[in-house]
Amino acid sequence: MFLSFRAAAAAVLTLALTAFASAQSYPTQTVRIVVAYAPGGTGDIVARLIAVPLAAALGQNVVVENRAGATGAIGTQSVVQATPDGHTLLLGQTGEISINQHWIKGLNYDAEKDLQPIALASVVPLALVVSSKAPYSTMDEMARALADKRPVTFASAGTGTPGHFAGEFLKLRTKANLTHVPYKGAGPALNDLLGGHVDMYFSGFPAAAPHVKAGTMKILAVSSATRSSAAPQIPTVGEAIGDKSFDLTLWQGFFAPKATPKPVVDRLHTEISRILASPDMQMRLRDAGADVRMMSAAQFADFTRVESNKYRQIIKDSGVKPE
Repeated sequence: MFLSFRAAAAAVLTLALTAFASAQSYPTQTVRIVVAYAPGGTGDIVARLIAVPLAAALGQNVVVENRAGATGAIGTQSVVQATPDGHTLLLGQTGEISINQHWIKGLNYDAEKDLQPIALASVVPLALVVSSKAPYSTMDEMARALADKRPVTFASAGTGTPGHFAGEFLKLRTKANLTHVPYKGAGPALNDLLGGHVDMYFSGFPAAAPHVKAGTMKILAVSSATRSSAAPQIPTVGEAIGDKSFDLTLWQGFFAPKATPKPVVDRLHTEISRILASPDMQMRLRDAGADVRMMSAAQFADFTRVESNKYRQIIKDSGVKPE
């Protein structure tokens, strides 16, 4: 028994020393950041902004790889299956981390069991937007229309997206006469909103901003619990409908395969947090419509669980099914 205990203790010590050694030498090759969507989206922008200073901090090349498809599932699965050594990371977002497991049947990964949260990078509010020709100029006017049960259509970039669930959550909270109109992407949804074919759309803030500046679209409110630092004059949906629980956002964070050694995860968290704390990086992200929200790795893990439970409840309460 004593010998087996000594052997076990030696094995544990060996593993600890190996992990420490791997962290000391990490990284030994190019670090890949997988974005599970096409180039140009908010997650892609955030990943590329952080990749450059992260490469300098790690002393190794850091590249961003876009692997789009299946609402983020393809790219996420590629990271889950990667060698857990810190050289393949995921820039995960709301959909693939907090929604897919409650929405996609036969999903071949479990975000909570298969991924290790490293650091939350940014939070982007959804912007409730209408055409510049719409009869509403404020969220209070829109709220009155919803209270009167006037039929209102809302676009989304597709079923199961955060914008879809923002509309369903608004419908739940206001008992409004809202009808969902899904599109194949944000571009077509924005185009039909501008064309007057749908009444409103919960768009990612960065995608809506150019149209607002051009005067073709109006932002009535943001979907986050607090106002965005990028547009502090815009009220929240919760303010207008009197519901502080209305808090749906697009967020971006770094994840590694679950078995990645803790010392490696700790180093990545330290370096990414130092980058995010930089006033220059915060300004760059703010210009992209994103707010930095600093958290420890443990707090970020708790955050992802809360987000997952939130969307699971919305799906259950709304009764929506994949279309």
